[in-house]
Amino acid sequence: MIALLTGIIAHKSPDHIVLDVQGVGYRVQIPFSTYYDLPEEGGTASLHIHTSVREDAILLYGFRTRLEKSFFQLLISVSGIGPKLARDILSNIQPGPLAQALAHSDLQKLATIPGIGKKTAERLVLELKEKVGKLDISTLPATEARIIPTEDVSEDVISALLNLGYKEPQVRKALAGLDAGSDISIEGLLKQALKLLMK
Repeated sequence: MIALLTGIIAHKSPDHIVLDVQGVGYRVQIPFSTYYDLPEEGGTASLHIHTSVREDAILLYGFRTRLEKSFFQLLISVSGIGPKLARDILSNIQPGPLAQALAHSDLQKLATIPGIGKKTAERLVLELKEKVGKLDISTLPATEARIIPTEDVSEDVISALLNLGYKEPQVRKALAGLDAGSDISIEGLLKQALKLLMK
């Protein structure tokens, strides 16, 4: 099983990267929390890898920190939560707030994540509340970013959010409510849009 990959980022998008490891390109699925921390294309990155083996595919999921990977593995240990949904959960809510929501049985917050209904939120709390308490979340950053939407960046972010399960009218309404500025920041736009959508 692949556990760690270090290489050059040949391609970078909000939901996956292609990591060139000594001439071999690995397609690695990533959550937004990892995307925010990656360098631009051409930069070097190390990712902690979870290998998902299915009958028809071998999929790689990558994370910047061991803690992110630990959260992912906790999520997929829950009945009904597969790797894609686990990645989408981490794209909608960072590990710190997720740990707090689980620890405090915040079903309302969990149920606002696309793909997570009330019953799944209850199952997450039931199965993970105690396990999350054993993880060291004190080092998790509480990052916030001001966003600066431009037309091209907005379209990229809309596409990424639609892939997460949000409806287009809902996404466009959220983006319309954000402040515009002069700099381009996909990361900031994603963070602020998710913050609005999770309310």
